[in-house]
Amino acid sequence: MTEQPASSSASYAEAGVDTAAGDLAVELMKSAVSRTHGPEVLGGVGGFAGLFDVSFLTAFDKPLLATSTDGVGTKVAIAQAIDKHDTIGQDLVGMVVDDIVVVGAKPLFMTDYIACGKVVPNRIADIVAGIARACEATGTALVGGETAEHPGLLGPDDYDVAGAAVGAVEADAVLGADRVRDGDVVVAMASSGLHSNGFSLVRHILANNSIAFTDRLDEFGGQVGEALLEPTRLYTSPLLRVLGAPELAGAIHSLSHVTGGGIAANLARVLPVGSWVEVDRGTWSPSPVFRVLSDLAGSSLESSEGTWNLGIGMFAVVAPDKADAVVAAIAADGIPAWTVGTISTSARDLAGFEQGAKGVDGGAVRLVGSYSA
Repeated sequence: MTEQPASSSASYAEAGVDTAAGDLAVELMKSAVSRTHGPEVLGGVGGFAGLFDVSFLTAFDKPLLATSTDGVGTKVAIAQAIDKHDTIGQDLVGMVVDDIVVVGAKPLFMTDYIACGKVVPNRIADIVAGIARACEATGTALVGGETAEHPGLLGPDDYDVAGAAVGAVEADAVLGADRVRDGDVVVAMASSGLHSNGFSLVRHILANNSIAFTDRLDEFGGQVGEALLEPTRLYTSPLLRVLGAPELAGAIHSLSHVTGGGIAANLARVLPVGSWVEVDRGTWSPSPVFRVLSDLAGSSLESSEGTWNLGIGMFAVVAPDKADAVVAAIAADGIPAWTVGTISTSARDLAGFEQGAKGVDGGAVRLVGSYSA
C-alpha cells in the first residue's frame, strides 16, 4: 500500500490556539454567569447571540435605550503581574454600567470580550466570575461574551477586557444638564480608590521609584499590587433606589461618573452652558493611596486632579431642598456622600475654570481651597 503524505496544513493547535481550553473556560464560568439571569434571559450560556425579553417596555410611554462600552485600561497589567484576576471584572462592570445610570437608566444586560495570548481556563473563569458578581450587584444580566486567543499578538499571560451594556429609561425621566438650575447642590460620592483610571501614571511613578507590584510596603498597607487592585465602587443600585424613591422623585437633576479626565472635567459635562460651580477641596480628604502616589512622584494632589478621581467616584446635582435627604439615602446604602458646592448661573469671570469636556459644551468647574488632612 502506498503511504499517504502527511498533511502540509498546520492545525489550529500548532498555531497556538487551544479550543479545548476555551471550552473548559466556558464550563468553569457557566454557573457564575447563570446567576445573573432572570426570566427575561432566554437561551442560557453558549449561544451565538444573547436574547433578552423586553416586553416590559410596552408599559413605557416613550422608552429610550441607553448603551455604553468601555474597558479597564492598563490596570489589567497589575492583575497580570501579581496573578490576581478576580477583581478586574468588577472594574469592567463599574466602568460600563455606572455610565448608564448617569442618564437615569436601569441597566438591563451586558456582554464582555476578553482577548488573551493563551486561554488559561481558571484565569478566564476568575475574570468572568468577577464580571458576573458585579452584574448581580447592579441587577444586570450577563447575556453573552467572547474569549479570543491571539497568540503572537499577545504574550501567554497577557489579556485585555472590554464590555458593553444596554439599559432603558423613560424619555421624560432622562437626567442631564437641561434639568440643572441655579442654586442646585452638588453631592459627591466617595470612590473606593483609583477605580480604573490613571494607571499609566501609577505604573510610571512606581517604575521611577523601582517599586514592583509584588513588593510589600507599609505605605500601601501590604502588597503594592493588591492595594492598587481595590475594585471600582459600584453606584448603580444605590442611585436607582434614590431615583425610584417616591419621596425623592425629581430630586436628582444630573449625575456625573468621575472617570478619565478627573473631577472638574467630568462634572462640567453634566452642567448647562452658563452655569458654574466651585468644588470645595476642604470637604473631603483624598484616600491614602493618592497621597502615597503623589509623594512618590514628588508632586501635589492638585496636579493629578485631571487624572485621578482623588476620592470622588460620582457626583449628583440635586435640588437644594432634597440635598440632605439624598446624602442620607446614599450614605445609608454604604457610600459616604457629602455636599461640595452650589451651582450658580450669575455672571462672573471664568478664567481658571474647566469649561465643558470631551466634546460637550457644558458648564464651568474649578476646585478651590485645600484638601482636608
